[in-house]
Amino acid sequence: MRLIIKNGHVLDPGNIDQVADITIDDGIISSLEPVTSDLSEKKSKAVRIIDASECYVVPGLIDMHVHLRDPGQEYKESIETGIQAAAAGGFTAVCCMPNTCPVNDNRQITEYIIETAKKCGSVKVYPVASVSRGSKGDELSDYGELKDAGAVGVSDDGLPVISSQLMRRALEYANGVGISVISHCEDPSLSEGAMNEGLMATRLGLAGIPNAAESIMVMRDIALSELTGTPVHIAHVSTKESVHALRDAKSRNIAVTAETAPHYFTLTEDAVCEYDTHAKMNPPLRSNEDRAAIHKGLADGTIDVIATDHAPHSILEKEVEFDRAANGIIGLETALSLGLKLVEEKVITLESLIGKMAKNPSRIIGVPRGIAVGEPAHLTIIDPEKAFTYDVEKGFSKSRNSPFNGWEFKGRAVYTIVDGRVVFESK
Repeated sequence: MRLIIKNGHVLDPGNIDQVADITIDDGIISSLEPVTSDLSEKKSKAVRIIDASECYVVPGLIDMHVHLRDPGQEYKESIETGIQAAAAGGFTAVCCMPNTCPVNDNRQITEYIIETAKKCGSVKVYPVASVSRGSKGDELSDYGELKDAGAVGVSDDGLPVISSQLMRRALEYANGVGISVISHCEDPSLSEGAMNEGLMATRLGLAGIPNAAESIMVMRDIALSELTGTPVHIAHVSTKESVHALRDAKSRNIAVTAETAPHYFTLTEDAVCEYDTHAKMNPPLRSNEDRAAIHKGLADGTIDVIATDHAPHSILEKEVEFDRAANGIIGLETALSLGLKLVEEKVITLESLIGKMAKNPSRIIGVPRGIAVGEPAHLTIIDPEKAFTYDVEKGFSKSRNSPFNGWEFKGRAVYTIVDGRVVFESK
């Protein structure tokens, strides 16, 4: 099968930045040539030709932090619906977190996730397994078995490891096996609230969560990374203190990377003002000062990755009193557009955005992504001028818990290509 992408601005950070034509044969990039090249012979053999004029063709986006809820909570999301939403957002691959029912802490569940995703024939799914058995924080999972089964990392997402000794052993074990560690930095004894601690929480009469609930554990895991010499990736960074700690760690060449989510660089605690449970998440939306620190961290490279923390919930968990509502929002179909808004506001460049949504995630989890002859054709085609209004009811996710419903955006993925096949096309 041959696919030709014509006239696109090919942007692969650190590799290529030019208008070119891409020819794909049987899922592999077979040529990358200036648009002046004669494609007449190639066109005659093409199954499809995509005109990418005025669009960017970039390495396929990877979301390294999603919750697919499968197995066990398929009423919120399934692997099939989750990857449909991912494809619509321009993602060619996602990493799913382990807090399923049962917890992904063994070969059987890891293989189930991979095989189920393969049957869907769309976006790649890379499981992230649990740091500890049952996510209980008592006994480490079998990392060697999990890696052999296809897991790309281990994480305590959703249920943070409180024991510093266990986290130290996790880092040492992961280093020996060669698997990534993704840390959910939270001290539960400090986070027994419903939103960010501050004036808004006081006005609404809600218990607050201080910044230290996150940053104190970020500092711990930086120290453990330095102690063990093992890389650690910090999930969903939301506070200025965390950004400062990460910047200092990187200045000392500690092997730490970090991600933030679009809601942390877009929204603040003010979004909660009407007790909107679609603005309730963990860590919570923070202050304007924290958002500014996230912007700076993205701009100077302190924050390496933009990930969605896509967390679908049904109305059963969201249409309740604010302090009883589940934490989390969906984000796969809005993340790229929110990232492009950062580019428009000149917080970061487009090249930096693609680095944070494709190249850096691929490097951290060890899944190559790039645009070059001989490489698999995992590509995202972005129209930076395409305007649309986000209607959550028309989304692909089973859940509707988004604070961005009704927002007007400029820029989105118009084609998502996996292994040379178009798995999503914007209408």
